[in-house]
Amino acid sequence: MRRRRGSVRAFALLAATTAIAAATAATVTACGPQNDAPAEPGATGAGDSLFTGIGNGGYDVQHYGLTLNYQPDGDHLNAKADITARATQALSSFNLDLDGLTVRSATVNGKSAGVRRKGTELTLTPHDALRSGRDFTTEIVYDGKPKQITDPDESTEGWLRTDDGAAALGEPTGAMAWFPSNDHPSDKASFDFTVTVPKGLTAVANGALTAQHGGTFTWHSPEPMATYLASVVIGEFRVKQFKADGRPVYIAVDPDEVDEDSRDLTKLVPEVIQWGSRLFGPYPFSSAGAIVDHTPDVGYSLETQTKPFFEAAPSEKLVVHEMSHQWFGDSVTPSSWKDMWLNEGFAVYAEWIWEEDHGEETVQENFHNSYTDTEGDTWAFPPTDPPADEISGDPVYIRGAMVLHKVREAVGDKTFFDILRAWTSTYRYGNVDTQKFIDLCQSMSGKNLGGVFNTWLFQKKKPAAEDLP
Repeated sequence: MRRRRGSVRAFALLAATTAIAAATAATVTACGPQNDAPAEPGATGAGDSLFTGIGNGGYDVQHYGLTLNYQPDGDHLNAKADITARATQALSSFNLDLDGLTVRSATVNGKSAGVRRKGTELTLTPHDALRSGRDFTTEIVYDGKPKQITDPDESTEGWLRTDDGAAALGEPTGAMAWFPSNDHPSDKASFDFTVTVPKGLTAVANGALTAQHGGTFTWHSPEPMATYLASVVIGEFRVKQFKADGRPVYIAVDPDEVDEDSRDLTKLVPEVIQWGSRLFGPYPFSSAGAIVDHTPDVGYSLETQTKPFFEAAPSEKLVVHEMSHQWFGDSVTPSSWKDMWLNEGFAVYAEWIWEEDHGEETVQENFHNSYTDTEGDTWAFPPTDPPADEISGDPVYIRGAMVLHKVREAVGDKTFFDILRAWTSTYRYGNVDTQKFIDLCQSMSGKNLGGVFNTWLFQKKKPAAEDLP
């Protein structure tokens, strides 16, 4: 995500809830052999240190199938979520995250399930307890007016109304505003979207467009995706579809944001993919694209998977930033929000490399300017220790990029880019944390890099001038 213009994007700390009533909290025995573990309720949180109320435990989602019918007049959504998951423990009940909307019915493995709501927790009690290690299916029918979630700095996420439709954006907790999910980056899944909108409007989602019949658009996103990267954008767009390197590319631009001074996205997006593939390893997804909507009240862009979302005609650097996230953040995703520097520091550093490669400021000049900048709050906290309301602060972005440059200086260019390519291949479609990156750097370089990481990544204060080259 690119920072909010004029301010740091902040996020609300969601309180953990206990949504399981006493009757369903009682332990029951799973169906099956006598030696099966007793079935118990799944956890109501994923254990995230910054956002303690999001996500859930006891299962791993494999696939979301979302059927959405949206009427901008009245701002009403009729929807169905078909979820395939695997139980990681014997479950008497389990939770999903859902903020607002009305659940009309729910089934688990084709049988009616008990439904209970408390805060943003949706608790389902299946007719039969779920056995550990077994796949199960859940169908939830729901409707209502989707919520817009406002963060402390007045930035917004969730379901955002536009002048001609809506944009569903989810970082970090907005996905729960429009579909029930295990809303935490550690649980990635494939997605299918079937979206019906009024005549004259277009519905754009992640992945490739597989069918369009009248006002119904079907999208398929086969690679694993975190819920915060899922998106549906509805409105009037000028659409260009083509193939680049054999993959479908879909560019949707709001006519109000056609900027003659901006680079043509039909050329820039494939160019950035080729450039990034050379430096970071193969582009990780089977489709690509971009969405430019006229949403001046949003104030930020987002790396929604396969099609970054831009709230206005983007600069070249901003396209590089969000497209770089397809490798760093989308394919290789942090296991928890405290490691968001692994997304944003890498994307900022990609900007610096792009500038140098295109005859602008060198990476070293960008590093020096960031070190000497006295107006920002780059040194307010270590990149690995952001407070919840500063998760998109300068230390995560700028100091995160500076960490990478110091690693590059320590190991040399060849080893550094070998590390980046190994990072994106070893953990492709997976989840990571900071220690995994440190271990990879030290293993591939054969060097003890503790001093570099302690000084530039973990140290609270600004490094002394003698630590500069």
